[in-house]
Amino acid sequence: MSFSFPESFLWGGATAANQIEGSHKKDGKGLSTSDVQPFGAFGELVYREEGDFNIKDVAIDFYNRYEEDIALFAEMGFTCLRVSIAWSRIFPNGNDSEPNEMGLAYYDRVFDEMAKHNITPVVTISHYEMPLNLADKYQGWASREVIGFFENYAKVLFKRYKDKVKLWLTFNEINVTLHEPFTGSGLPRDCSEQTRFQAIHHQLVGSAKAVKACHDIIPDAKIGNMILGAIQYPLTCKPEDVMHTLTQNREWLMFGDIQARGYYPSYMTRKFKELGVELNITEDDTESLKETIDFISFSYYMSGCASTDPGEAEKASGNMLNIIANPYLEASEWGWQIDPVGLRYLLNFLYDRYQLPLFIVENGLGAKDQLDENGEVIDDYRIQYLNDHLYQVGEAVQDGVPVMGYTSWGPIDLVSASTAQMSKRYGFIYVDRDDKGNGSLERKRKKSFHWYKSVISSRGQALQGPKQ
Repeated sequence: MSFSFPESFLWGGATAANQIEGSHKKDGKGLSTSDVQPFGAFGELVYREEGDFNIKDVAIDFYNRYEEDIALFAEMGFTCLRVSIAWSRIFPNGNDSEPNEMGLAYYDRVFDEMAKHNITPVVTISHYEMPLNLADKYQGWASREVIGFFENYAKVLFKRYKDKVKLWLTFNEINVTLHEPFTGSGLPRDCSEQTRFQAIHHQLVGSAKAVKACHDIIPDAKIGNMILGAIQYPLTCKPEDVMHTLTQNREWLMFGDIQARGYYPSYMTRKFKELGVELNITEDDTESLKETIDFISFSYYMSGCASTDPGEAEKASGNMLNIIANPYLEASEWGWQIDPVGLRYLLNFLYDRYQLPLFIVENGLGAKDQLDENGEVIDDYRIQYLNDHLYQVGEAVQDGVPVMGYTSWGPIDLVSASTAQMSKRYGFIYVDRDDKGNGSLERKRKKSFHWYKSVISSRGQALQGPKQ
């Protein structure tokens, strides 16, 4: 690749507390909604007895091994690392009067370790979990009271880490409540559309209040949203398919529209009317939503298609989505369609819409990596996937899109969010642990580790263009 990424471009990886930390009750941590999802985001909720197995109780033990792992990230040349803070480490019940000092001190140590290696923290305030007590007692974000609990939590983080963290995200994939209400908002899975959208509204208000608090408490920080970038194409050029695709894409764009513009888009008026939804929106809500984000961040794993008449069209499922497969694309072992050009398209699409800096904070390939006879992981398939996507990011930068950085999902093997598996591996670093919790937790560099290091050190010039 003759093009070099800008010197300011941030290179790194992305993680989530409930998928890497373990130590699920250590140092005063309370139970979270993730702790009752031992089979992943779509699995049965299990309010366990002491001693019942949940692979996330240990995960990859990042809580105790963060120094080793951060050193490995630094060896690859990371200039940033996306992590999340476990809300129930700071407020074990969510509505506690005072924060848990041991939880706050833990993240101090993590950020200090990152600073030693000149790695910029990118911190998600809430990543697919909230204190379980808030889900049990308040029905999660269905309750307006949770807005205040979240605002207080965010303010505690900003005051504590204002000198250590300058890049923040509010909610991970905030649009996921449309597909998995318990994971996204702590709601019962059989909730009504009225409850779902009222909870989404409360969450959007909570996000906006956190944005204002960040701007007030850390004036030199930047805070963004995080959406699941679920771009869909028309299955055909039939006008009805094109119109239907616009409607389907608006389901997730609604979140970005509100967070970037500060008000509900007009197309939602008809949507709510058709669903029979009447939101309770106060004057304070309307005023709060006006505090808009500084940048757009998003995940991108796959694209899909939409049609008013899918007929026998094959379905494609992935990242909590169920959409029509694109006949021109191949898919991963888990059925997630692979579309590198779609990332360039999405970057241009979002910049055209919002005119804000963009940050790709999740992208990666889950695969069943195997150790070869030499005990190595030769993951050429992952290298190809990431190479092709990063090449298209470079193309988007040359298109004039201001891309802040790229954090691959799971730079070290971690517990899958959707299936709670270790065997669905994303990392540049292999972790010796299986789906049943067996293994030494030893870390081992994969072939992709050395490849990503060369990409970062060359500022993208090591990337290969598409095969002709």
